[in-house]
Amino acid sequence: MNNSSENVSTTNSSANLNVCDLYTHRATARVLLPLHYTFVCLVGVFGNILAILAIKKKQKKMNSSTLYSMNLVVSDILFAVILPTRIIYYARGFNWPFGEAICRIVSLVCYSNTYASVSFMICLSLDRFLVVIYPFRHTKFRNVKNVKKICIIVWIIVFCQTVPLLIIPMSKKDHNFITCMEYPNFETIPNLPGILLGGCLVGYCLPVIIMMVCYSQISSKLSKTAKQNPLTEKSGRNKKANNIVLLVLIVFVLCFTPYHITIIQHMIKKLSYEPTCQEKQYFQIALHITVSVMNFNCCMDPFIYFFACKGYRSIVLKIIRRHASISLSSGTKANLDNSSPGTENRIHAVGTASDTNL
Repeated sequence: MNNSSENVSTTNSSANLNVCDLYTHRATARVLLPLHYTFVCLVGVFGNILAILAIKKKQKKMNSSTLYSMNLVVSDILFAVILPTRIIYYARGFNWPFGEAICRIVSLVCYSNTYASVSFMICLSLDRFLVVIYPFRHTKFRNVKNVKKICIIVWIIVFCQTVPLLIIPMSKKDHNFITCMEYPNFETIPNLPGILLGGCLVGYCLPVIIMMVCYSQISSKLSKTAKQNPLTEKSGRNKKANNIVLLVLIVFVLCFTPYHITIIQHMIKKLSYEPTCQEKQYFQIALHITVSVMNFNCCMDPFIYFFACKGYRSIVLKIIRRHASISLSSGTKANLDNSSPGTENRIHAVGTASDTNL
C-alpha cells in the first residue's frame, strides 16, 4: 500500500516538473504593465479627443489626410475604451475575471486596432505620395467621396481578418489563473508558426517596404525640385507630405518592429525544433514587453495628427498658449501682492501687451 502511494506521489512530482510555468514574471508584470497601460489610456484618450475636436472644427475643409487620420482616431479610441479591462487583468497577475465572451470582444478590438493602424498608416503614406509625385494625376483617389469609400473597404478587410476571434476560444485556465489573449492559448491552432510568419510578412514587412518607397520617392522629388529651383527647396505642401510620411514610418518602425521580430524569430525556432521551457518563458516575457511597445502607438498617433491636420495643431497650440498665459498671470498676481500700486499698473500693462502678441 505504501509502495503504491509512493508511486503516485512520484508520478505527480514528475508531472509537476514537466509543467512549464510561462508566467514566472507575474509579480513584476502586475506592477509595471498596469502603470504602462494606464499611461497609454490617459494620453491616448486625451490626444484623440483633441483630434476629434479639431476634425469637427474643420469639417468643411475635410481632405484625404484628415479622413485617414480620423479613422486612426476612431481605432485608437476603441482601443483606449477597452484598456481598463486589460489593466485589471494585468494587475491581477494575468487572471481574467470578465468571462470568455468579454475576452473575445476585447481581443477583437485589440487586434482590430493593430490592423487598422497599419492599414491607415499605409493609406496616409500613399496619399502623400500621390500628392507629391502625381499632383495632377490619380486625383480621384484623393477625392473626399472616394476616400470615404476606401476607408469603408479598409474597415471591412480589418473586420474580416479579426471576426474569427469571436468564435475561437480566447481564454484558458492556467493553474489557478484564467489567461486571456495570450500566445499559449493559440498553440492548439494547426500550422500556427506558418500562419504567424505569413501574418508578419503581410502585416509588417510589406507595409514597411511601401512606406520606405513612398518616403524615398518624396525625398528624391524634393531634392530634384530644390536643384531645379532653390527658392522652392522643401517648402509648401511637399515638405508637409515628406514630414508626414517620415513620421508615419518612424512611428511604425519604433512601435511595430520589436513585436514582429520577436514573433518571427520564435516561429522560425518552432519550425526547426521544440523550444525549451526557458526559451518559452523568455518568449512570453518578450511578448508582453513588445506588445506594450506596439500598443504605445495609440499615444504616438496624435503626433501624426499634429502634422497632418492643421486644425489639430492650432487647437494644441492654443491650449499650450492658454496654459502658459494662465501660469504667467498667476505668477504676476503673486508678485503684485508684494508690490506697490504703481508697479501693479505697469505690470498689468506689460501683461496685456503680451496677451495681444500671443
